[in-house]
Amino acid sequence: MLLTREFDQHCMRLALDLACKSDGQTSPNPVVGAVVVKSGEVVAKGYHKRAGLPHAEIIALNKAGSKARGADLYVNLEPCCHYGRTPPCTEAIIAAGIKRVVLGIRDPNRLVSGRGIRFLRKQGVEVVNGVLKRDCEKLNEPFIKYITTGRPWVILKSAFSLDGKIATRTGDSRWITGSKARDYVHRLRSRVDAVLVGAETVRVDDPQLTVRPKKKGMRNPARVIVAGKRSISISAKIFNNAHKERVIYATSSRLSLVQKKKLQKIGVEILLIKSKRGQVDLPLLMDKLGKMEITSIMIEGGSEVSSNALKEKLVDKVIYFLAPKIIGGKNAPSPVGGQGIAKIKDFIQVKDMSVLQLGCDLMIEGNI
Repeated sequence: MLLTREFDQHCMRLALDLACKSDGQTSPNPVVGAVVVKSGEVVAKGYHKRAGLPHAEIIALNKAGSKARGADLYVNLEPCCHYGRTPPCTEAIIAAGIKRVVLGIRDPNRLVSGRGIRFLRKQGVEVVNGVLKRDCEKLNEPFIKYITTGRPWVILKSAFSLDGKIATRTGDSRWITGSKARDYVHRLRSRVDAVLVGAETVRVDDPQLTVRPKKKGMRNPARVIVAGKRSISISAKIFNNAHKERVIYATSSRLSLVQKKKLQKIGVEILLIKSKRGQVDLPLLMDKLGKMEITSIMIEGGSEVSSNALKEKLVDKVIYFLAPKIIGGKNAPSPVGGQGIAKIKDFIQVKDMSVLQLGCDLMIEGNI
């Protein structure tokens, strides 16, 4: 029994490694890897590459061919049992003659959610569930949040000095972190569906918010601007290639006909979101972005947007880059604006923390 459990975990790690190959490329689908094993040997592997393409199980089974009969199938997520963009995987598993299916987690999608397991067992297939469960859940955190709530998984990212400043008192912030940390941010961008910033960040920093350099398998995320009452110049870099790569302008103020036409002419999508305490209602914005099949978002500033997202309990993960520099100044901004808490007991707890050194900088991440 111990050897079987250890071998199952080993094979599940192989499936997880395969799934990681398409991290950030399968939205709105989950990342999934599958391994076919017979007589203790791996005979085929596969992973889901993009929504609309064959699922991991189908790829692995097709590669295995006749060797799949009587074999075990390892997959990090319960196989689908419904018709979506592709046919159900459960029927293919039965047709291939798989005798045992080992899973990481049940699919939280209400169209599946245990139905795939029940169908397989009803057809005489042995099903083992919960192998490396936590690792499998962690890998698909964005999908799980999106499919169960309709809202995207939200990462709050910031870079600041050792004394907690994101810029000098004059607003200068280039560059607080080193090249290795900045390169890592570009990789993070390529793995989320969208990046989000406030209008003030666009006006002050004029960021592109693209992935650079865009290597094979990397993509530019959609760019979401949370606009206040002041307009933004259409010459801002964030609007570059808006007709090719999605830019969403979310505002609580009705735009003039001239402003609206200018933005639409260059390909910008406009979302009119009701106001909440004089600002864009962020929970409502997240609901709308979820309906647009945006399953993951990284907030990259500014401090007021970050503060509002935390206050509204929208943030799922924080990723902070800490640079060994001291800036000083009572008027230099910090990562989280707003009034802040009055009592220490009201702090926001960060859990499951990890630290990674990137050159001279530290990346600290954790879930909320």
